[in-house]
Amino acid sequence: MSAWRYVALDAQGNRQRGEMEADNPRAVRARLREQGLLAEEVAPRDAVTAGGGTDRRVPALALALFSRQFATLLVAGLNIERALAALVDQEESDRLRGVLASVHQDVLAGHGLGQTLGRHHRAFPRYYAAIIQAAEEAGALAQVMERLAVYLERGQALRQKVGVALIYPAIVTLVAFLVIGVLLTYVVPQVVAVFDQSRQTLPWLTRALIAVSDLFRETWWIGVILALAGAFTAHRLLAIEAVRLQWHQFMLRLPIIGVLRSGLACARFANTLSVLVASGVPIVNALGFAGAALDDEVFRRATTQAAARVREGQSISGSLKQGGVFPGMLLHLVASGEASGELAKVLEQAARQQELAAEARLAALTAVLEPLLILIMGAVVLVIVLATLEPIIDMNRLVH
Repeated sequence: MSAWRYVALDAQGNRQRGEMEADNPRAVRARLREQGLLAEEVAPRDAVTAGGGTDRRVPALALALFSRQFATLLVAGLNIERALAALVDQEESDRLRGVLASVHQDVLAGHGLGQTLGRHHRAFPRYYAAIIQAAEEAGALAQVMERLAVYLERGQALRQKVGVALIYPAIVTLVAFLVIGVLLTYVVPQVVAVFDQSRQTLPWLTRALIAVSDLFRETWWIGVILALAGAFTAHRLLAIEAVRLQWHQFMLRLPIIGVLRSGLACARFANTLSVLVASGVPIVNALGFAGAALDDEVFRRATTQAAARVREGQSISGSLKQGGVFPGMLLHLVASGEASGELAKVLEQAARQQELAAEARLAALTAVLEPLLILIMGAVVLVIVLATLEPIIDMNRLVH
C-alpha cells in the first residue's frame, strides 16, 4: 500500500484534508465516498498537490522538452497513462517529477489530462492546459502535442537568441567596470603617492581623478548597498500592476529597445494564438490565454480588452486595432485570416514574420551596442591614462 494525501468535500461543502493508506487513488476515492465525502484531489504523499502552494512554474526549457517527449511517446502508440509514467520515471528534476507524478495519479483516477494540468495552474501555463483539453475533446492529442512542442521550441530558440546576443555587451560592460575599479583603487593611489613626494602642482584633470579615486575607495560599499536596495525596491514596485504598466509603457517608447520589445511581444502573441485557434479553443478564450502568456503588461491589457470586444461581436482585427499597440502588418494578416477562414495558418505566418523582424532588430542593436561600449570603455581608460601621464610629462619638461 501507498500513502495518499486527499482533499475532500463534506455534505456542507467544507473542505477536509488528510492522508490515507490505499493501493491506488480509486480506492481512496471509494473509501471517502463511504464516509460521505467527495474527493476533490488525491495525490501521493510525497508528491506536489495540485491545489497546494508548493507548485512552481515549470521552466520554459523543461516544458518544451516535456512536450516533445510526450508527443513522441503518443505518436509511438502509448496511451496517456503509460506516456506519463515513462516521463515520470526518466525525469531528473525532483520538483518536476513530483508534479508529473501528481498529474499521472489524477489521470489514473479518471480525470482528463487538460483538466488536471489546469488544476496545476502554478506549474503549467493556463493556455497550455486549455490547448491540451481542447485536443482531448477533438481526439487529436498526439497531433496537437506535436504542434505545441514546435511552438515551445521556437519560443525557447528566440529567447536563447536574445540571451546570446546580449551576453557579449554584458561581458564588455562587466570588464569595463572591473578595469576602471582596479585603476581607481590600486593604480591611481600609487601614482598619487609619487606626486605627493614631489610636491608638484598637479593639473586639474589629475586632481579630479584623485578626488574620484578617493571618493570611490571610501564610499564603494555605499554604492553596493544602494544598488542592492534599488534592485529590491524595483522588484517590489514592479509587482504592482499600475507601476509595471507605466514601466512597460516607458520601455516601449524607447527608440530601439521599444521596437524590439514590441516585436517580441507580437511574435509570442501570434504564435500562442495560432496554436490555441488551431487546437480548437474558442477565439474569446484563446485571446484571453494568449494575453496571459505575454510578459508585457501593455500588450496583455490590450489583448484582454480585445477579447472583451470580440465577445460583444466585434471582429478580431478591429478589436486588436483599438488597442493601439499591435503593428499594422499583424492587423492586416489577422483580418486576412478572418476573411479566408484560415486564421491559425495566417497567425503562424505572422508570428514567423514578427520573429524574423525581431531577430533583424536584435542584430542591429548588438551591432551598434558592441562598438559603442568599447568606445566608452576606451574613452574612460584614456582619461585615466592622460590624468596619470600629464604630471609626469610636466616633470620631464621641468628637468629639461
